Amino acid sequence: MKTTTLPPAILRRADVCKVTGLSYSTIWRLEAAGQFPGRVQLAANSVGWHAAEVDAWLGNRARVGAAVAV
Repeated sequence: MKTTTLPPAILRRADVCKVTGLSYSTIWRLEAAGQFPGRVQLAANSVGWHAAEVDAWLGNRARVGAAVAV
């Protein structure tokens, strides 16, 4: 049985904004501060983000109203 591995899913800018609910400028600021996954250069004028990294970032965000450990 032959197994096939799919390439990692890439989200384009509009998809990242839609999934996160953040504006592109906010994503850019977070990325520049090292607080958001880095982009991947797809072509000369094209970038994207690994979907798994964006999903992991979302999963690590604190829920609103969640108790903060002291």
